[in-house]
Amino acid sequence: MGTTKQTIRDEYWRAIEQCDRNYDDTFFYGVKTTGIFCRPSCKSRIPNKGNVRIFKNAYVAVEEHFRPCKRCRPDGLKLPAEEWIGQISSWIDTHYAEPITLQSLADEWHGSPYYLQRLFKRTTGLSPTEYVQKVRLKNARYLLQSTDQMVADISLEVGFSSTPYFITLFKRTTGCTPSQFRKQQKAGEFS
Repeated sequence: MGTTKQTIRDEYWRAIEQCDRNYDDTFFYGVKTTGIFCRPSCKSRIPNKGNVRIFKNAYVAVEEHFRPCKRCRPDGLKLPAEEWIGQISSWIDTHYAEPITLQSLADEWHGSPYYLQRLFKRTTGLSPTEYVQKVRLKNARYLLQSTDQMVADISLEVGFSSTPYFITLFKRTTGCTPSQFRKQQKAGEFS
């Protein structure tokens, strides 16, 4: 996505901050951290100025490997739904320990929460929340097997803010508590 530092004109930055439709045919902006590009009028969360790149048109943004925003659909370009959900899933796989809500995902990936929820469920069979929990539990199982960390520490490390909730969810999913799981793993009873 390029390594050269780009200076953003104050006029363009104001247009992004104010979601100014008057600039929609003048430029597009891409956010390096998400790889998404938007129209200046996009109602998505205002990005960090240091992460923004300016493009003269949507095709230049695409050539630079940026994806069109699902919310403002710059130049009418669309990312196939399955690909968009796949990218969000991959992002969750990497950022699972961070606080993740449906709203924060929608903001990060430039879509409405309702649309994201519906499309995610249709594509993966799980809601975004269920997917996040599944990834967190998978990583918790790995830590229970491979470390001697306390259950509370593992709970926090994989992104659960409440250890009792983690234990309850773990038991509901695996049929045993994290401590029982660890003991069974060491005894070779659980696969």
